[in-house]
Amino acid sequence: MTRVLFCMLLAVTIGPCFVSAEDTEAMYRRLPVSEYRDKMAAGWLGQMIGVGWGAPTEFKFKGQIIPDEHVPKWAPERINQYNQDDIYVEMTFLRSMEQYGFDVSIRQAGIDFANSGYRLWHANVFGRENLRSGIAPPDSGHPKYNSHADDIDYQIEADYSGLIAPGMPNVGIELGEKFGRLMNYGDGLYGGQFVAGMYAEAFFEDDPKKVVEAGLACIPAASQFAEAIRDTIRWHGENPDNWKAVWKLIEAKYQDNPAYRRFSCSDSDFNIDAKINAAYIVMGLLFGERDIERTTVISMRCGQDSDCNPSSAAGVLCTMIGVDRLPSQYTSALDRTPKFSHTEYDFDGLLDVCEKLARQAVVQQGGRIEKDTAGNEIFVVPVKRPKPTALEQCWEPGPASGSRFTEDEMSQIKVAPKN
Repeated sequence: MTRVLFCMLLAVTIGPCFVSAEDTEAMYRRLPVSEYRDKMAAGWLGQMIGVGWGAPTEFKFKGQIIPDEHVPKWAPERINQYNQDDIYVEMTFLRSMEQYGFDVSIRQAGIDFANSGYRLWHANVFGRENLRSGIAPPDSGHPKYNSHADDIDYQIEADYSGLIAPGMPNVGIELGEKFGRLMNYGDGLYGGQFVAGMYAEAFFEDDPKKVVEAGLACIPAASQFAEAIRDTIRWHGENPDNWKAVWKLIEAKYQDNPAYRRFSCSDSDFNIDAKINAAYIVMGLLFGERDIERTTVISMRCGQDSDCNPSSAAGVLCTMIGVDRLPSQYTSALDRTPKFSHTEYDFDGLLDVCEKLARQAVVQQGGRIEKDTAGNEIFVVPVKRPKPTALEQCWEPGPASGSRFTEDEMSQIKVAPKN
């Protein structure tokens, strides 16, 4: 890469110079499409594993580590999670891109989300009600109109944006600016961009710490969210064999210190703020030692949103592993036929639309799809530095844009607001 940049500078001053094929290829990473599909499918299965395993504990343990005797036992049937907000919301975003193109407008994305029929909570439900009331994005997720804008919502539903963007972190950042703005702002938005960055890197990287660091590079370094991830990485390095000690450090700073809860629910125990729950995702990845059970259970035992957090952790890890290498207890009982709640997709349909969009993303980002001598397709993915969005924080927000749906746009929203 250094030689390429040097030659580019030299060409400007004294004319062109030779850049070897090896230097040019260093600007790309190659991923067989069959391997992409294997890892992408595993990412969805990981989400289903984590949310199914942790569902019985969700928000039952707030501000405390879940005791070992309260950790559910894994059963293969838990994999069939077709009615979880951790999973079905992001299918609406995939559908918008499938119907209207990869570059679907944020306003169309808002209309589609407004017309969704599944159950929602927190930032999601406030954002959807805003949209149904005529408050167009990005204002639907602005703190002026959404008192839950720092909550976990886009973080738990951003997996799709990394799974369709192998090795392309800027795609996840850009999709966050579109779909994440429907309901979140600031740290709430960064949570989704962080998760997207981890998934994007998981297609190429086997080291969980490097995957976490890749996600961290996708968000503003000065944000409290980034601070929480840096703290968790550092504390893990200081306590590599004691995840409970790190949990206590996270608890003291991000649960008990009001300076880090300036836009989260005021209840002293309940905490659905994105950054503390993201720290619990990282806990599972760093202490999980690439083991699905250990990763899922540690993330779950940290408490709070203890089904969504292990879902994200297991999703990232399983993307690193791939379906072919998943233990059979996680795949043997999968029923591929149901459709995810209020969506167009069964499991295989979901994989198909993700591959379709990934092909578009590779080309959009300046890559290409080649065939090897055996006729097998290969994604040739350009290596690009992540470009995080500008810093914003919910407790000191910038001005709202005053964005409202037109009369014609409102006619496309078929569901009236409840309030």
